Amino acid sequence: MKYLKVIAFTHKQIDLKELGCLVLCNEAIEERLHFVKSKFDIPEIFYLATCNRVEFVFTAEQHLDRKFVRSFLSTLHGEHLLTEQLELVVEKALIFDKEDALNHLMRVSSSLESLVVGEKEILAQVRKAYEGCRIKGFTGDYLRLVMERVVKTAKEVYTYTNISKHPISIVSLAYRRLRDLKVCSNSQVLIIGAGETNQNIAKYLKKHTYTNFSVFNRTLSKAQALAKDLGGEAFELHELQSFKKGFDVIITCTSATDPIITEELYTKLLNGDNSPKTIVDLAIPNDTAAEVLVNHKVQYIEVESLKETAEKNLQERYQELISGEAIIEQNIKEFRPILKQRRVELAMSEVPQKIKEIKSRALNAVFVDEINGLDENSRLVLEKVMNYMEKKYISVPMVMAKDILVNND
Repeated sequence: MKYLKVIAFTHKQIDLKELGCLVLCNEAIEERLHFVKSKFDIPEIFYLATCNRVEFVFTAEQHLDRKFVRSFLSTLHGEHLLTEQLELVVEKALIFDKEDALNHLMRVSSSLESLVVGEKEILAQVRKAYEGCRIKGFTGDYLRLVMERVVKTAKEVYTYTNISKHPISIVSLAYRRLRDLKVCSNSQVLIIGAGETNQNIAKYLKKHTYTNFSVFNRTLSKAQALAKDLGGEAFELHELQSFKKGFDVIITCTSATDPIITEELYTKLLNGDNSPKTIVDLAIPNDTAAEVLVNHKVQYIEVESLKETAEKNLQERYQELISGEAIIEQNIKEFRPILKQRRVELAMSEVPQKIKEIKSRALNAVFVDEINGLDENSRLVLEKVMNYMEKKYISVPMVMAKDILVNND
């Protein structure tokens, strides 16, 4: 595991608003990851961004330190990351390698590191992030093995502990806060973004008899799918500029790196209505411009404001954390020989072909005259002997190599 690395930026070390400067817009992910892979000679990598963390999981031979992180982020974000922002996040970056990196990745996927311990959404987010990068060719055999073990571990934590019993996710906390504000179920709700987070909070709203929805998304088909489920209307994102039907609640969570709800747009949406409104903004960075909150009557719910409740949740689940950590430790122990065996398999992968080549040369070149002098029955016997020896010569050294590496590392 000596080449496994993680650079992490989380809610525990960095303000969530500052975390937003590290988020890559969807359109730029592929290009940026190709760039850093090439510059830093990184064989495999995937990028994870959630409402409270940004992480880079990769393999590399070089030693990781603050200097590497600074260069990595500068390359990744270019001029979009201001010098003062860069220095701030570099100092607060978490750097993991070897088994510490695997332990961290397992803890994240098992929600032991989540803002709200016990929420299962994080495992789906990690898997989705990995799968997206795998499809684009950013990952290979090594991270495949790592992720298989990470997913297995997380599932065991959720199954064999009570850490997710009566889970309180960021989405459910946001809905509870909305409910505490006594927002009527017949309120006009604008949903901006049709991703997983908004889909989940929409389920809560639908379950509690909210019925008046308008869904906006860059990809209209995704807005239509969510609107159909909610019995609402679907619009392309740019149609917000001309929307005149009014609203009571805005729920927004997009991957935009700049505010979606600007002062200008919000004023247009109000269309002269001066009554108090509610905004649930679960995006990182926030989709709502600061001027909107300053200049208008807004009840504002964001991820940062949910942290106090989340910290209380962590205290209540302390014993389950201990149980989860024991499961992680056991899985790391089990994974060591598996990883070593895979290294042998890859190193020995050319052995079968080499043996076949030696056999072919012996039969068709070195001993061709002697073999041509044999009768048919003798040739058949010789072929059986050669096939038998070929199989043994392929299997025996691989088994011996595995045993030597695993037991005498």
